[in-house]
Amino acid sequence: MNFINSFTQWSYSNSGILLGLGVSSIFILVLSILGIGWFVAHIPEDYFLSSKRKPTKWQEKKPILRLVVIFGKNIIGLFLIIGGLLMLVLPGQGLLTMVTGLLLINYPGKYKLEQKLVAMPSIFRALNWIRIKAKKPPLKRITI
Repeated sequence: MNFINSFTQWSYSNSGILLGLGVSSIFILVLSILGIGWFVAHIPEDYFLSSKRKPTKWQEKKPILRLVVIFGKNIIGLFLIIGGLLMLVLPGQGLLTMVTGLLLINYPGKYKLEQKLVAMPSIFRALNWIRIKAKKPPLKRITI
């Protein structure tokens, strides 16, 4: 009971922080939904077929820009993971925010993990549903 009283007191004295976290949580949710749809629509249909991730043409032509994008993407992903961890105990959708952060950052084995996830029938159907809505051809079936 003492903890509940302390938390209630802290909530009243820091209502601005909680409001800011709630607003940022809604913003991250909307951004995640729109961003994931946009990214899924722009995946090449044969992206998951090869055993290794192929570099894109802009990555080969503009290596400095590639490093800047990777750095920025990893920083944003790290902030999303930290925010998601905080949202596990504060208002917000912590798991969705952490998953979005994990999809953004680079780490060893990420491509293999993506391939395993996309090989799951329910995820494969959901990705292709998004692609159909975006008027893109469906992803080619992968087998692992």
